[in-house]
Amino acid sequence: MAGNTYGTIFKLSTFGESHGVAIGGVIDGCPAGITLDLNEIQNELNRRKPGQSAIVTQRKEPDTVEFFSGIFEGVTTGTPIGFAIHNTNQKSHDYTHIKDSYRPSHADYVYDQKYGFRDYRGGGRSSARETASRVVAGAIAKQFVSTIKINAFVSQVGTLKLEKSYQDLDFSLIESNPVRCPDPSTALKMEDYIKKIKKEGDTIGGIITCVIQNVPIGLGEPVFDKLHAELGKAMLSINAVKGFEYGSGFEGVTQKGSDHNDQYNSDGTTKTNNSGGIQGGISNGMDIYFNVAFKPVATVIQPYETIDKEGNMIQTQGKGRHDPCVVPRAVPIVEAMAAIVLADFTLLNRTIKL
Repeated sequence: MAGNTYGTIFKLSTFGESHGVAIGGVIDGCPAGITLDLNEIQNELNRRKPGQSAIVTQRKEPDTVEFFSGIFEGVTTGTPIGFAIHNTNQKSHDYTHIKDSYRPSHADYVYDQKYGFRDYRGGGRSSARETASRVVAGAIAKQFVSTIKINAFVSQVGTLKLEKSYQDLDFSLIESNPVRCPDPSTALKMEDYIKKIKKEGDTIGGIITCVIQNVPIGLGEPVFDKLHAELGKAMLSINAVKGFEYGSGFEGVTQKGSDHNDQYNSDGTTKTNNSGGIQGGISNGMDIYFNVAFKPVATVIQPYETIDKEGNMIQTQGKGRHDPCVVPRAVPIVEAMAAIVLADFTLLNRTIKL
């Protein structure tokens, strides 16, 4: 299996399966001399881990990260940073019923067709549990680009949409509720809705908005490595993501160019920010903001029809511990991938001029 490494200079390679001994990774290219707050890295993992509220999967994993290399006395050494997160609460028997069949909208069928073999326990490598390794790398990247502020939050669950611009929100409220929506009244409605969906044995999708502030001018490479293109790739690599838009996004097509253009102020800032902080693939110093759309979780705890390995139509039912809505736990993953992209482009910028 190829494609387990992300990044150009700041690189992350991940390993492990959902029900294996451990998941983990190796970070290559992280500069030496970065003083790390290891507690903050663990805190980022705690934001993603299962079992943290009534609206997420009840799998109980401490998700404690163990570092093996690349850090000495709390400071990066410049050598590869190796780490692992041990799995402690696997219930592989929950998946024996799908050993010889394929769950709709999962990777089961395509893995079998591509590799001729698959780890059916929790989806194996295709499980979103792999993203815990990304959160570790993202937490380190955040501390490397510490002057840049990255805040993601849930802005939509199903049809329930946060009807406020990000400028009117208090980001300190993001962690005040299990949905991670910074508007308390909307968050309560979202929470009640997710609980209702869970009780029905069903799932629902949503949107995460990410805002990146204090971005220096000049991050991003024109043509194929545009900053927004790399952010899009990073977000679309996250499990269950179906859409990405930045700046004015799809709504921008309804405007005329004369209205959509971001007119300059004398200091180089712009009066509006329909560009989403990126022009010509390069950051312009304004806020970068984007939306990431997540589909409903594919595992529903309801009877359904599918096929087995012989192509026979069979009746089965979803089992196990699953998120009724993935977006609350995906917030730190979106932030982590954004941080990795920014760390990588920051290092790339050091190679272009004295």
